[in-house]
Amino acid sequence: MALGTAAATVFAIAVVCGTAAAAKVVIHDFDHLAIAPDGGRVAAVEADDPGNLPEEPHGHVVVRNAAGKIVASYDPCKVCRYSDTAFAPKADAMAFLASDEKAHKATLFVAGGGKARSVTVIDGVANTVRWSPDGARIALLATIGAHKKTGAVEAGAALVGEIGESNDEQRIAIVPVGGGVLRLVSPADTYIYEFDWMPDGTGFAVTSAKGNGDNNWWIASLDYVDAGSGQMRRIAAPKMQIELPRVSPDGKTVAFIGGLMSDWQSIGGDIYTVPVSGGEPKNLTPNFKGSFRSLAWRGGKIMTGAIVDDRFSIGTVDPASGAVTDSWHQPITARPQGVNDTVAFSADGKVAAIIMEEFNHPFEIALGTDDRPQPITHENGALEKNVSWRTVHWSNEGFKLQGWLVGPKNADPDKKYPMVVIVHGGPSSVYTPHYIAAGGQHGTNFDFAYDLIQKGYFIFYPNDRGSYGQGEAFTRANVKDFGRGDLRDMLAGIDAVEKTAPINDARLGLYGHSYGGWFAMWANTQTNRFKAFVAGAGIANWTSYYGQNGIDKWMIPFFGASIYSDPKVYRDASPIEFIKQARTPTFLYVGERDVECPAPQSQEYWHALQELNVPSKLMIYPGEGHHFHNPAHLEDLRARIVAWYTGYLGQ
Repeated sequence: MALGTAAATVFAIAVVCGTAAAAKVVIHDFDHLAIAPDGGRVAAVEADDPGNLPEEPHGHVVVRNAAGKIVASYDPCKVCRYSDTAFAPKADAMAFLASDEKAHKATLFVAGGGKARSVTVIDGVANTVRWSPDGARIALLATIGAHKKTGAVEAGAALVGEIGESNDEQRIAIVPVGGGVLRLVSPADTYIYEFDWMPDGTGFAVTSAKGNGDNNWWIASLDYVDAGSGQMRRIAAPKMQIELPRVSPDGKTVAFIGGLMSDWQSIGGDIYTVPVSGGEPKNLTPNFKGSFRSLAWRGGKIMTGAIVDDRFSIGTVDPASGAVTDSWHQPITARPQGVNDTVAFSADGKVAAIIMEEFNHPFEIALGTDDRPQPITHENGALEKNVSWRTVHWSNEGFKLQGWLVGPKNADPDKKYPMVVIVHGGPSSVYTPHYIAAGGQHGTNFDFAYDLIQKGYFIFYPNDRGSYGQGEAFTRANVKDFGRGDLRDMLAGIDAVEKTAPINDARLGLYGHSYGGWFAMWANTQTNRFKAFVAGAGIANWTSYYGQNGIDKWMIPFFGASIYSDPKVYRDASPIEFIKQARTPTFLYVGERDVECPAPQSQEYWHALQELNVPSKLMIYPGEGHHFHNPAHLEDLRARIVAWYTGYLGQ
């Protein structure tokens, strides 16, 4: 009943906002990119998305040659979502996963010669397909009988029964390429987040933790798992978050990205190495003024992808000296392969492949030798360039900061325009360019920027202290200082924008989701500069939140101690402690089953605003987690947000 009501509301509001009448815009989507070892072919999951669909579009696994021509296409399961493409070591076959979400099953396929055959079926969910070095086996991560999708951003399972007694455990599983029974390898009480084969195929380097996988990634260790016995031993347990463990070709060293990261798969940090035999990790890049997001061993060097200020960079790191070489950079976003790297490299490292986009150009596959990728697809070449955009740099309190200003294509310099500031989640994250699309909601990547820009708004995306892109010290600069230094950075960024763009300071709004949602709640208690807030999946009260959320382990690195050991630092950053200073109209929304930022937090803040007679509304979306998956909910939310801003900031 509630879902039907939400869907009906979509149409009613969309007509008012103009999105229902928007022309159909078909975006060709690319995801889960892989490159053949010889660099001559790429594979990706591709789909046409006309927008405003009842569910995400069904895709195909498409193989293209180095010129971008389609040489094979696979669609063996019409009700499945495809993911995790991977070429065999000799490039004579490729594998991918097909997930039937309604049946709660995943099928591993191996394809070649235009045909795809089922290798094994997993009763649950799976990801991260990796061929063994000899090509005889395939390993993947499987959660048998999973109660929810993988990751804390997904909707949580119903909290009923005895709490904490049963956890989904994601495990390494191996199956022969010819097919057969899937063999679970890693221990049953341990959650494996990522893994990489040893070059001789005898074991794996993994990141892992015992117990609740959603919560314990922040304290995960680097371990070795024997492929035969499943026995584990510790390699290292650094006091940082770990991503992308990768074993050197000689099998002696593991490289990984380590740093202060606020979410699994939100990757950014320095590159570390440690002997496979165990030891203290060594930071190869302690002074790097950027954030690494991708790495792969190729010969004696480490191939990398990184965010450096306002650009994505492809380069190398010398594992002996730590010297960083920048081979190519552009102001783009490079999309990753699921939980894997943002850049795919050929076996010799001479060819790099990425899925790239920017504000006026949607996704395309780019391929290039000498780490200089150029688009080889042009599926979205006819789509409109809808906005003007530029990078913005400013300084505040000794920090060099960067953000993006996006607005109408032909703004009148003699006219003053409203502006909405969009604060990213995290806080360890970063805003990079993304295509501003017409035609309504596409997929589940939520974005309402086009609707506001068409109404004459500017959008400002600041990367304040705590963000990626300026080095690890910059990312750590808001530890135990939430909402103070980063709020001052953001306000200084608005000042910088207003010096060069025609912005009406009396018509400012602010939006955020997750950490950004907390930021919106907080800013309402700290400044009257904004005239409208939207807070998505925010946090009103760090004290109550600590006991409500399913990922409390993330808080220790950012607050320095448990709430029970240092309650003051939590209270000092809680919007509810300063709620009587809130004056600005606020729209709040959250998913009913949000594990990361539970709905009671938004309800607590809304309740306070209601009692204080501050204009406010709260929308709780049924069945949704931290990341929304129902396009009807996203359409409804999009329309509500646009209506909220235009109602308080004007058309």
